[in-house]
Amino acid sequence: MKITLLAVGTKMPRWVDEAFGDYAKRFGRDISFELKEIKPEKRGGGVTTEKGIAAEHERLIAAIAPRTKLIVLDERGKNWTSVQLAGAMKDWMAGGDDITIIIGGADGLSAELKQKADVLLQLSAMTLPHGMVRVMLAEQLYRAYSILNNHPYHRE
Repeated sequence: MKITLLAVGTKMPRWVDEAFGDYAKRFGRDISFELKEIKPEKRGGGVTTEKGIAAEHERLIAAIAPRTKLIVLDERGKNWTSVQLAGAMKDWMAGGDDITIIIGGADGLSAELKQKADVLLQLSAMTLPHGMVRVMLAEQLYRAYSILNNHPYHRE
């Protein structure tokens, strides 16, 4: 299975890159986990929020691999537990599905992209910094993987 994280934003602090990298390398051979950063649209100078979201939408669409399950992070999405995420991951792996997870930009994502999603997923009801979201998502994906492999990382 291949998991691709498409994240709008570049130039994260070193601690974000280090923490993300630490979790990303923990997956076994069963899962390839890759981060693709999407350049955010500059705001100001006549670029409205709507134009910025539209430009980021085009970049995201271009980066989505064909035949992938699309999971979009959204504050109004499903609020899964780690065990529920593990169950979904098990289904995706059994189906031979690759997944693409999208973290939007500062102004959010287009309604069209949200409608294309196979799953709208809420990481938190709180607003979080984008770098923190990368790290938390990587940790939760690793946790789900460890649950599936009966690894003691996760405790009930």
